[in-house]
Amino acid sequence: MVEQPRPLVERKRDALEHLASDKDLWIASADGEGDPTLVPVSFWWDGESIFIATVRTNPTGLNIARNGRVRVALGHPRDVVLIEAAATLLESSQLPPNYGEAYAEKCGWDPRESPGYRFFRIDPERIESWRELNEHADREIFRDGGWVV
Repeated sequence: MVEQPRPLVERKRDALEHLASDKDLWIASADGEGDPTLVPVSFWWDGESIFIATVRTNPTGLNIARNGRVRVALGHPRDVVLIEAAATLLESSQLPPNYGEAYAEKCGWDPRESPGYRFFRIDPERIESWRELNEHADREIFRDGGWVV
């Protein structure tokens, strides 16, 4: 039995819960030729941006540094949060105070202690959320840098 579609305010609340409590996400990026890369990474959400850490020279790190575009997915196929975003490389010295500690506490490791790892800030531009086909028509809950609801 398919549940009734959730109101947008509930979808926003559920998406924020994923951002606050999920430990990992899937991040997709593409190189200059358009070849895609999709990898799971740990993340921390500060209430506005997503922070990940990965090796700067791996495909994801290189793609972000080159073109600054990513798609992020949280949840599972029947509870999706899909984010289109701009992404920026951050050296550890560029992190706002306490962000490295907050990331390490949530994710269980500190990238600042691992040579070659860098932080990347992901700024959502569009967020969609849906569970079933009956939520597809109104799946956009965030656009142009702001919440729809």
